[in-house]
Amino acid sequence: MSDQRNAGVIGDRGSISREKIWGFGDWFPTKMCGSINFGRMMVISAFLRLGLIAYGEWQDAHMEVRYTDIDYFVFSDAAALVASGKSPFERSTYRYSPLLAFLLIPNSILHQSWGKLLFSSAGKVIQAAFWYGLVVHFRIYPIIYALPFVLVLNNQHARPGERILKKGSFRSGVTDPSSRASVVKPSTTSWKQLFCPWVLLRSSITINIFLFGLISGSIFFFCTALFFKLYGWEFLNEGLLYHLTRTDPRHNFSIYFYHIYLHHQHKFSLVEKLISFLPQLMVQLALIFRFAADLPFCLFLQTVSFVAFNKVITAQYFVWFFCLLPLILPWSSMKLKWKGLICISLWMGSQLHWLLWGYILEFKGRNVFIQLWLASILFLAANTVILLMVIHHHKFSRVFSSSLSAPDSTDTKKLD
Repeated sequence: MSDQRNAGVIGDRGSISREKIWGFGDWFPTKMCGSINFGRMMVISAFLRLGLIAYGEWQDAHMEVRYTDIDYFVFSDAAALVASGKSPFERSTYRYSPLLAFLLIPNSILHQSWGKLLFSSAGKVIQAAFWYGLVVHFRIYPIIYALPFVLVLNNQHARPGERILKKGSFRSGVTDPSSRASVVKPSTTSWKQLFCPWVLLRSSITINIFLFGLISGSIFFFCTALFFKLYGWEFLNEGLLYHLTRTDPRHNFSIYFYHIYLHHQHKFSLVEKLISFLPQLMVQLALIFRFAADLPFCLFLQTVSFVAFNKVITAQYFVWFFCLLPLILPWSSMKLKWKGLICISLWMGSQLHWLLWGYILEFKGRNVFIQLWLASILFLAANTVILLMVIHHHKFSRVFSSSLSAPDSTDTKKLD
């Protein structure tokens, strides 16, 4: 291959040597990675999490700006209400599943850090469908991952050794003359499936998709029905439907916050509340249909873009995509020096710039809404630039291809 470091290198996730795929070579040395087994890594991560929890308790008690997010205190208050036989929704701003409040009852019985320990230990997925249904019940946003799951579980997804071109005609079955690898181009059938739900459904349903949908859907609807029985429409409105039409007038990282702040006293129509989802929807569909075969990378891109274009963005949302970084960094050709440092500095710099104006507004009481809104626009621009750089330096690797022979190194080609 002429240039392994360029974007879009395609192959099986097990077919590229560690020295080639570990793009952050100066950041994560390959020898170091080879010496850390899974058990040791879990022990190290456990101690790291315990250390951060202990530090968070100290900062909460001694500093003006708390380490613990305000939502954690909302969870704890709701759990205390449940423990006393009341509804968790009696706590204002509690917009989550009652199951979360039940799980955090020990916060008011044992110690307030119980929930932090619980969240920190929930890192291993045993049954994907079961946990996916449960996670969507907890926080509705992971529903955005349903389509890439369907595309990956579908037997018709592109296979290793095939490459998807950015440009080209809409003919299908075209082969790259310079390589033994076949070339996948959008076909008229794909467009027909996209705009005809019945054709899409008929061609997409497999036994794996059926089982995944059945199990995850059953878990979601069972939990929803159970708590609807206990708490009625209050649960449905506060725990699920609220997030679809949420408008928050308080300052946050979103570019929408200033418009919502100025017009919050005038009731927004349902159309106005939903129209902000259009940019999110367009970006989500573009990323899914382009990168779904590389599932971890697709989920990372989806999460970053979903957060960046959301109507409300708080610092806790960043954890949603931070946890996916270890799954994509080994397949990045970006070096820490200098492009990696540029991305890190750009993201942290734009965030610290926003936090400066947020601190002046919230703690000093000065009217800096315009400056804060401009900082939100800058933060969105920074996220977009970084996302494009990550895409450009990613080595595209499909998953779930063990049944297929791994492609030869000569089959691995760059995107046009």
